[in-house]
Amino acid sequence: MTMLATGVDMVVVSRLARILNGYGSRFLERVFTPGEVVSSRGRPAELAARFAAKEAVSKALGVGMRLMSPAGIGWLEVETLNHRSGQPYLTLYGRAQELASAAGLATWAISLTHDGDLALAFVVALGPVTVAGSRLDS
Repeated sequence: MTMLATGVDMVVVSRLARILNGYGSRFLERVFTPGEVVSSRGRPAELAARFAAKEAVSKALGVGMRLMSPAGIGWLEVETLNHRSGQPYLTLYGRAQELASAAGLATWAISLTHDGDLALAFVVALGPVTVAGSRLDS
């Protein structure tokens, strides 16, 4: 059986922009890694898509973000960066990585988009195929 998990989230860009204007660097440091801040170039739509990615990962893992659930994951435990080609990728840390490993989820794919006042992230996580307790790598 292949382990499969998905998560999706949508963020209103103007709402994130208001939070960013109100809390500035305090908000950025609490929610985004330094790499995410640099990659987003201060653009609210790109930050909103990365914010949605964190929520989507928490849904794929079957937990919420730590602010919503004590069993959840922290904002800085999910990092979304881009390859040189522009394709986004995820890196998990801490509890997020522990939950993914425990669930057998080893490979993650992510798609980010934003248009107008909406930003969306969709994640898919896969684990190895298992048959009657043994792992198949094909």
